[in-house]
Amino acid sequence: MFKKILVANRGEIALRIQRACRELGIKAVMVYSEADREAKYVKLAEEAVCIGPASSTLSYLNMPAIISAAEVTDAEAIHPGYGFLSENADFAERVEKSGFQFIGPTPESIRIMGDKVSAKQAMIKAGVPCVPGSEGELPDDPVLIRRIAKAVGYPVIIKAAGGGGGRGMRVVHTEAALINAVAMTKAEAGAAFGNPAVYMEKYLQNPRHIEIQILADKHKNAVYLGERDCSMQRRHQKILEEAPAPGIPRKLIDRVGERCVAACKKIGYRGAGTFEFLYEDGEFYFIEMNTRVQVEHPVTEMITGIDIVKTQIMVAAGEKLPFTQRQIEIRGHAIECRVNAEDPYKFIPSPGRVTMWHAPGGPGVRVDSHIYTNYFVPPNYDSMVGKIIVHGDTREQAMARMRTALGETVVEGINTNIALHRELMVDAKFMAGGTNIHYLEEWLDQHKR
Repeated sequence: MFKKILVANRGEIALRIQRACRELGIKAVMVYSEADREAKYVKLAEEAVCIGPASSTLSYLNMPAIISAAEVTDAEAIHPGYGFLSENADFAERVEKSGFQFIGPTPESIRIMGDKVSAKQAMIKAGVPCVPGSEGELPDDPVLIRRIAKAVGYPVIIKAAGGGGGRGMRVVHTEAALINAVAMTKAEAGAAFGNPAVYMEKYLQNPRHIEIQILADKHKNAVYLGERDCSMQRRHQKILEEAPAPGIPRKLIDRVGERCVAACKKIGYRGAGTFEFLYEDGEFYFIEMNTRVQVEHPVTEMITGIDIVKTQIMVAAGEKLPFTQRQIEIRGHAIECRVNAEDPYKFIPSPGRVTMWHAPGGPGVRVDSHIYTNYFVPPNYDSMVGKIIVHGDTREQAMARMRTALGETVVEGINTNIALHRELMVDAKFMAGGTNIHYLEEWLDQHKR
């Protein structure tokens, strides 16, 4: 096992990894930008290194600064968390070439799965169901593009091969709009991701967003930890998540989970990863794989009792998975609400000083947050300041616990989206379960403030 790990991230995930290291008896080196000097995990750190000014380009995305910090502190491994450099194959490669262990997949796996075209091709080979579409990158010839679209059937969606986070995609309803849409998406993809390649898929009208969590070690063992429903989204950004997904037969989940495990073994995957699917009319369609720990990993931890972050560290150190597929049991139901520092209905970021912070408690309640009373939320990063997670024996009990937890939570000095979560927890459609990925945006249109 490692003696010392450098945590190359910030916010609640940095604190989450720090806690996992403490449980494993590992020293955690925390890096921070000048804007995060007062962060809780920095105050709690045995060792902390400032890696640059507030700008993430000059700090959390600064590869030489992070590797230098690992060198001067004698760290053995680097945990990238999520976001920032977590899915950057070049960073993973530089970490390993510098003599450190990257706590994540191999650079090769990140490259295969990071490019949506090669990821889809790998999944087709492994028998994972995919959305109908172009077999690879779209050609330049407009005649061929029109032919592919006709075969797929309108509406179609044009996606950037190197895209992610809901960016680099455009829906096309008619042949007349097709070629212009392809050109515009290519230009945007080139500018945003440094890769102008795009591909085409059938645009599903009312799907749900379902994902399967996997864990794999270096000894060709892999397991899936059930599924999560992440359909409650705004502009492709998740707002709340739950596990298991309401109303989807367990046999169907098991069938797809087994194919995900087979795909991991086929590409030699190691560490934690998530297969993301669209689910419509009883069918799963693969859209992408995230080669890192997810923001919503706690709901899976709550229903399986498995610590995903600790397992990531253990398999990176060369240990075998401490459980088999047969030993994994799904117990009860979990819900996670992301707490963002923003206006709950206009979504305008609300950085500033937290004058009061009171976290909820009680049976089955977990809070992952790095904020505290008098903490200053910097304006330089993502607006998420924490997550409230609940677990119950049933979905109904989990919802009741979440309503209680949200009612107990106090955040003053900044705006948060807690008011939105309180409304969603009593929304009839959400309570019934199975809302699609467009539901929240339609709900917001009807509830304009």
